[in-house]
Amino acid sequence: MGLKSINGHILRRLIIAGANELSKNKQLVDSLNVFPVPDGDTGTNMSLTIISAAKEAEKNMSESISDIASVCASGALRGARGNSGVILSQLIRGFSKAVNGKDEIDTVGLSEAFQKAAQTAYKAVMKPKEGTILTVASSCAQASQNACLETDDIEDFLEYVIKEADETLLKTTDMLPALKEAGVVDAGGKGLLFILKGALYNLKSGSDAVLNTENKNTESTENIDISALSTVKAEDIKFGYCTEFFILKPNASEKELDDLKEFLLSMGDSLMLVSDDEVIKVHVHTNHPGLVIEKALKMGALNGLKIDNMRIQHTNKIDFSNSASKNEEKSEPKKRGFISVSAGSGFDEIFKNIGVDYVITGGQTMNPSTEDILKAIDKVNAETIFVLPNNKNIILASQQAAKLTKDKNIIVIGTKSVPEGISAMLNYDDSMTDEEIKESMEEGMEYIKTLSVTFAVRDTVLDGKEIHEGDFIGMLESSIVSVENEVAKCTEELIKSSVDDDAEVVTIYYGEDVNESDAEKIKEYVETEFDHCEVELHYGGQPLYYYLISVE
Repeated sequence: MGLKSINGHILRRLIIAGANELSKNKQLVDSLNVFPVPDGDTGTNMSLTIISAAKEAEKNMSESISDIASVCASGALRGARGNSGVILSQLIRGFSKAVNGKDEIDTVGLSEAFQKAAQTAYKAVMKPKEGTILTVASSCAQASQNACLETDDIEDFLEYVIKEADETLLKTTDMLPALKEAGVVDAGGKGLLFILKGALYNLKSGSDAVLNTENKNTESTENIDISALSTVKAEDIKFGYCTEFFILKPNASEKELDDLKEFLLSMGDSLMLVSDDEVIKVHVHTNHPGLVIEKALKMGALNGLKIDNMRIQHTNKIDFSNSASKNEEKSEPKKRGFISVSAGSGFDEIFKNIGVDYVITGGQTMNPSTEDILKAIDKVNAETIFVLPNNKNIILASQQAAKLTKDKNIIVIGTKSVPEGISAMLNYDDSMTDEEIKESMEEGMEYIKTLSVTFAVRDTVLDGKEIHEGDFIGMLESSIVSVENEVAKCTEELIKSSVDDDAEVVTIYYGEDVNESDAEKIKEYVETEFDHCEVELHYGGQPLYYYLISVE
């Protein structure tokens, strides 16, 4: 007799198994990115996101599907990386909404959850495109409606949904011109199907699932500055216990959040309080973690509780580490602050020199998560904070972090490249209002063209150009302009095709794999060929991209 319902225990297994399956196949998903560049990371971003959900599920032993779905939604929300990861987090969030308050669901309830998942994900994207993960999620939702009428067996239900979604995935190749030209299916849709197939495999085996050990080390870690700790005595630390937990409190009101914030501020410092429709995340340094927990328990059940004795940690860090960080622990209070994502050590310094308070390491090769951005927001002590994602794949995560922040005004500037971010900062005028600053920054971005030079990681044909693995690729924004077998030749051809008579300034940022002398030759080429332009050369230090070039 087949399985007729799913409870919290089974959902925990399915989420973990789905995370494991995607983790095994993330490189395959990465390879499906349309552009054959080395930072195609859809599979990696989705894997890190679902692993964040699975970790929360692994820690929660509830038999209620509502409880497990809730912690998964919270984990995915904060661990979401890249656009694909944010969309996946919204799928999980929608699923969680549909099962809220239920201990278990049958195939009808599972269909309702699939439908709510797709609806929630579509709403999260400003301009949804068909031929993407959204299309595959919609296919799952539609197929589930038929499946629940045909069977009450969960395994048969999932097989039917996956079969229909697989067929839809194949059709995505013809839905978007870029996919068709590259001859691939949508990477995000493929990643979603790996999660569902992993869940189905586990359902058939009936075995427990354990998150792969190799997955447990994939979370990003911050470089913490402890160089000055030796001047502080452990006993002088004012609030000794770092206390973190989630409160399972759906739809907490503003008053409840304000009351909790006021109480926590009276109990300590370094407060981070964020919430969504399902949970409240609390981080506070206090001398009375018991009182904090007692207060939280009055609002709802707790999960993910962690209490660390910072005085002991302080002593251990002095004994075993002399590392230094790139960001101060907490900035001075100010009216406005700035956070920027940066793709290299040279860019880190540039952003700091033009007024950025906190630099998040990431960008092309590792998209920071929503949680990473929230941590940065917590470090900047300002009433209004402008966030510069500097990558189109980080904008959604930044916007999600803005929604989760309750005590500061967060303004996300839609910068899609590091040169756009630099231009936006240079257009900042402290005498303007926040809205005027936003408009000025966005206006400055409009006059920037971003060129990039990297290498191909696979053979393909794009924009009518035959590309072989190892070729050097020159791109204007997202269009491939030049394909050559030498970096310098590729870069010169790209610049020649992209700089026109209206250009006034060309700024060249060379990466970590480029010699300064080679970069100087590119600068000389531009000065000779385009003598009407002012040319600047800076070390960006970005990995994988030999040059990032700003034309304005």
